[in-house]
Amino acid sequence: MSRATRTVPARAAAVAGAVVVLVAGLSACGASAGDDKDPEHRSFALRGDTLTVDSDDSALEIVAADTNPAGRIEVTRWFEGSVVIGEEPKVTWSFKDDRLVLRMTCSGIAVDCSARHRIEVPRGIAVNVEDGDGSVRARGFRDALNIRTGEGSVRVTDTTGPLQVRTGDGSVRADVSSRQVGTQTGDGSIRLQLGAVPDLVESRTGDGSVTIALPRETYRVTTKTGDGAVDASVPRDDTSAHVVNTRTGDGKVTVRTAN
Repeated sequence: MSRATRTVPARAAAVAGAVVVLVAGLSACGASAGDDKDPEHRSFALRGDTLTVDSDDSALEIVAADTNPAGRIEVTRWFEGSVVIGEEPKVTWSFKDDRLVLRMTCSGIAVDCSARHRIEVPRGIAVNVEDGDGSVRARGFRDALNIRTGEGSVRVTDTTGPLQVRTGDGSVRADVSSRQVGTQTGDGSIRLQLGAVPDLVESRTGDGSVTIALPRETYRVTTKTGDGAVDASVPRDDTSAHVVNTRTGDGKVTVRTAN
């Protein structure tokens, strides 16, 4: 009797130890969507002139493409995932009323999942992005681009349309020629490189530096930082029609002329 009493806990401890080792091994490796050698592809028909991308947990690459058929978006997805104890991980996509919904289910013990989507959008379409957790990269837009993510970095390039970016936790980088730019992050730095003289630039971060490089022109500049230096070296005029407003809770603010 006493021998059996000792054996059961020993087996349980062995199983628990094996699970711990397995979890540690998975955590060390880390799933990567880039390892998926056979991505899936689908095409969806747009009815209007605005696309909404609603993603819960995926890295997104969104591209304005001249080669896309009029009124259609092309979506490619990569996915890698494993669950030791729990339901089989999966990704889903759906499209209704010009809203692309991307979801990933990955729950249980020792879960390790990663998803990435590339979305090609025809020219002339405005895009709204709502990403819960994941990085966003976008390029090539002439129409309005509005990106919001709970946690993840944002990179925007080769864009001339109005740009709005907001992330709860992550850096923001933009190399664009937009006339109106708004960026905000709760925790992370902001770096803007503007190729055209803007009408309005507004940038705010709770914790992180703000750097804005502008074409040579005279600007109406307002800067505020709770704890950090301010270096605003662009020509300034309080009556200028070109407005730059920056604010950071903790970090340096730099507003300079682009080299």
